Amino acid sequence: MPPLVLEKYERRFLFVRNKEEETMYLYNSLSHKKELFTPRDPEHVKMYTCGPTVYHYAHIGNLRTYIMEDVLEKSLRYMGYGVKRVMNITDVGHLSSDADTGEDKMLKGAAREHKTVMEVAKFYTDAFFADCDKLNIKRPDVVEPATNCIAEYIHMVQTLLDKGYAYLAGGNVYFDTSKLEKYYVFNDHDEEDLAVGVREGVEEDTNKRNKNDFVLWFTKSKFEDQALKWESPWGVGYPGWHIECSCISMKHLGEYLDIHCGGIDNAFPHHTNEIAQSESYLGHPWCNYWFHVHHLNTDSGKMSKSKGEFLTVSLLQDKGYDPMAYRYFCLQSHYRRNLVFSWQNLDNAAGAYEKLIARIAALKQDGEVDMAVYEKLKEKFLGALNGDLNTSLAITALYDVLKEKTNDATKLFALADFDKVVSLNLISAAEALRKKQEAEEAEEAANADPEIDALVAARTDAKKAKNFAEADRIRDQLKAMGVEIIDTPQGAKWRKV
Repeated sequence: MPPLVLEKYERRFLFVRNKEEETMYLYNSLSHKKELFTPRDPEHVKMYTCGPTVYHYAHIGNLRTYIMEDVLEKSLRYMGYGVKRVMNITDVGHLSSDADTGEDKMLKGAAREHKTVMEVAKFYTDAFFADCDKLNIKRPDVVEPATNCIAEYIHMVQTLLDKGYAYLAGGNVYFDTSKLEKYYVFNDHDEEDLAVGVREGVEEDTNKRNKNDFVLWFTKSKFEDQALKWESPWGVGYPGWHIECSCISMKHLGEYLDIHCGGIDNAFPHHTNEIAQSESYLGHPWCNYWFHVHHLNTDSGKMSKSKGEFLTVSLLQDKGYDPMAYRYFCLQSHYRRNLVFSWQNLDNAAGAYEKLIARIAALKQDGEVDMAVYEKLKEKFLGALNGDLNTSLAITALYDVLKEKTNDATKLFALADFDKVVSLNLISAAEALRKKQEAEEAEEAANADPEIDALVAARTDAKKAKNFAEADRIRDQLKAMGVEIIDTPQGAKWRKV
């Protein structure tokens, strides 16, 4: 449906949903169960997303998380909620081990590419958002690089020291997890599980009073050549990774957060440490809902940059895949299930997406929208979203539209409306395909040759009658005339060579 026509109907049938009647259930990692999503203020849902560490390209496993977070944000907006979403950019302080040990990832990237840390950060930040654009991932309302908030980190660290939740040791400032009634809030772990960040081969930091403690501010470490350092009350240094998200969230969203998003691998220690320092700093509960997206796996396990082999959106494009095919692939699976990537699985998704677009392209752009039918279809779509963001059922709802016994105008209107959430370019891709098909048909008509058409039709009849000898004879005759036969699912086509 053309945009102007769509807007006409949207204005005509605009309605406001009653937030008290909303029944969106989300799995809350904090409570380990599905809960009715009830923000503090439905007009101003405060949403935070852990952003990328910009030392390398984002791989498609990273981007699966951002796709699902994008669907969540768009679902909330679709239901009538006002949303403010904030994302950090980690351009300092994230070490190769989440246990606050190992090489700084930004320094690693700078050394690899013989650039400054900020040059690397700028390049990969731009690359990340370019990939997001290709995948129709909406840019958050606020994007804040970690290096912009040094004053906020220093203030929080000093407050935690003043309150007795932090201590100085070996020149660094550590959070004291022994001061908490409960440290690990997402699952139950014993003491050995929590030791040294659950990593084998990681050198234990002997400055820590407790194995679970984590660095708030580094002043002395093995990184004497740390590129980015700032003055602080405890000496020249730089922030720990975990404090970034707490401070950036509070800077832009205040003391209370409705929903915090990230990959499941962020739950421990990153999100665990965020909760510990944030609630100790604030003196009250901080975030009500935690939304974690599970891994994209390969045959060898979780996709990871550390293995040196990972797939990017650009690589998929180089291999001929539409980025929308990958988004469709992700939406076919629930966000709380590990998704297995293989080229065959991607091929299947790409084929399904192409067929979906072809079916939409076949719809006619005329008639009046039947709003009663549309509302019925919308209830199915909303039911999928409200059931813990079941994107697989949301995709099924698209096919329900196509199968519905109603006119094409209603189908196009519903598909355009639902695409505000799934963001698969349903209407624009269908329009592009339709124009391509019309151009091909026009070219065929311009090059029509009754004699050749008759021979091609005779060959088709011969094949149907299983008279393959005759079919081959006609093919050879056409070849001698300089005509090549191309067999397609839609029938035989020909071109002069």
